[in-house]
Amino acid sequence: MSRGLVQPLFPNAPPDYNAEYMAEVVRAFSVFLQQVNNPGPWQASALTLPNLQTDNYNLPIGGIFQHGDQLRITVPNMPYPRGSAAAGAVGSVTVTT
Repeated sequence: MSRGLVQPLFPNAPPDYNAEYMAEVVRAFSVFLQQVNNPGPWQASALTLPNLQTDNYNLPIGGIFQHGDQLRITVPNMPYPRGSAAAGAVGSVTVTT
């Protein structure tokens, strides 16, 4: 298989119905389905991720987002808030010449 998985062996059918044989077939299909449904490790020579969001708002743990020019992964307790800005003023200034 392409991901280095060991292909399950399917037993040869007996001439008559056999409950043990059927149990082995069901077990082999179960193993096969688990392998097919498991994404496994990924390797790629090229990857394009268009339109990534710029914060981790509403992303699950492990979700990918772009923060500035960096690709980030959402981890617990590390917020990257959306649209942070601040302005302030204190007192007044008088300039005399």
